[in-house]
Amino acid sequence: MSPRTGRPKSINPKSEQIKIRATKQDKALLEECCEMTGKTQYEIVMDGIKKVYAENKK
Repeated sequence: MSPRTGRPKSINPKSEQIKIRATKQDKALLEECCEMTGKTQYEIVMDGIKKVYAENKK
C-alpha cells in the first residue's frame, strides 16, 4: 500500500471563523490596504487586532 497522501497536518490549524459585516467604504479601505502593502485581507485584519491588543496591554 502507498503511504498517506495529502497536505501534512498543521501545528496550529485555522479552524475558527470570524465573519463581519462592513460598509462598501470599509471594504474599499481594506482592499486599498491590501494593494498598498501586498498583504492579504487576513494579514491586514490580524495586524489591526495585534496593534489594538498591544496598545491596550500597556
